[in-house]
Amino acid sequence: MDFGLANGDLCFEVLSRLQTKSLLELKLVSKQWGQLFSDLSFMQLHSQRATPIISGFFFQGRFQCCDDDIEDISYVPVDRGQIIVIRKNVLDFLPEKVVVMASSNGLICCRSCNTNKSFSAIYVCNPSSRQWVKLDWSREDRGIGLALVPSGSSPEFRLVNLHRMPIEYQNNDTLDYIYSFDIYSTRTGKWKTSEDMCLCKYNPAKNLGIYVSGILYWLTDGDGILAFDVENEKSHLIKLPVHRNPFKEAPEGCIGEFDGQLYYITIKDTGMQVWILENYYESEWVLESCISLDVMEQKNPDILYNAAKKMANPYDQNPWMDPLAFQDGLLLMKVCVTIVSYCLKTGRIKELCTFHSLGPNTLINPIVMPYSMSLVPLHHHSMPTRD
Repeated sequence: MDFGLANGDLCFEVLSRLQTKSLLELKLVSKQWGQLFSDLSFMQLHSQRATPIISGFFFQGRFQCCDDDIEDISYVPVDRGQIIVIRKNVLDFLPEKVVVMASSNGLICCRSCNTNKSFSAIYVCNPSSRQWVKLDWSREDRGIGLALVPSGSSPEFRLVNLHRMPIEYQNNDTLDYIYSFDIYSTRTGKWKTSEDMCLCKYNPAKNLGIYVSGILYWLTDGDGILAFDVENEKSHLIKLPVHRNPFKEAPEGCIGEFDGQLYYITIKDTGMQVWILENYYESEWVLESCISLDVMEQKNPDILYNAAKKMANPYDQNPWMDPLAFQDGLLLMKVCVTIVSYCLKTGRIKELCTFHSLGPNTLINPIVMPYSMSLVPLHHHSMPTRD
């Protein structure tokens, strides 16, 4: 398609290096630019040149007493210096209601929303371009979580589905699990089960399937992180740098990606600790920073007050402060009934919204998914059903 702009043109060079948000705004100005930004060659070039940065978070509530799904999805942008407007229709271009499962490189992985344990379809979509791919799935055992593995600027991607099988020992109350991994590739159009398995006594918790530099990570409700090397199909259990509180059901921290490294951030009455995984195989972590809650209060007196005292109860299952998700140096966390962002570089906290504005059942154990805008293309078609 001829847009009057060649690859060597200065205008083409400049546009292909702009952030995705700027391009989406320019689409409203010029119809010709809108057509250019939707062209496959431009989308691939832009995806190669522009580094995705965190643009917002997806929120979706979860019922605590049943497996039914909540259809409401909220998108909370994190643009600094702007008024926060919560968007409820970001994924309305999909043909049905969905549950968000994973996010990576500007793509979102979702599954069909329904009222029973089985679901009929998986969607991988790009909310910025509104392109999507559907994967029909009829298998009874759906696993316990989907993770998304992008392929840079290519329309190709992989999915990893996590399965768990309990192991009960005779004359022993201990319960362990064997985790296995099913892998789907758009290149083959087929699923396969990895030969590797991992023995782990913990359950996945909070957000599932964080993808960092070729490795998928699942935070658990114990002292470990379940990891899976996608290329080599090898699993590994990584020890957390600090022991979690045994009296709390949910983890006191969250994991995320920044500059190609895995971060673990935890908040207790003693303060916030930021850890970076240095050695994958030896579970060696580096303490990047440790900030007391008093120091955080001094920088943000309009949001934090008596934080250490409010966090002192070790039995509190709904802590006053709770890290929810992290990406690109920006931590999303709960403070009382408010959602705030915390910038690691500046130490500043910005109030984004309240849980009430996000819809039902979002206060306790919600689905929270970081999102970075991109123009990574997708082939719009349905994928085959798994046997």
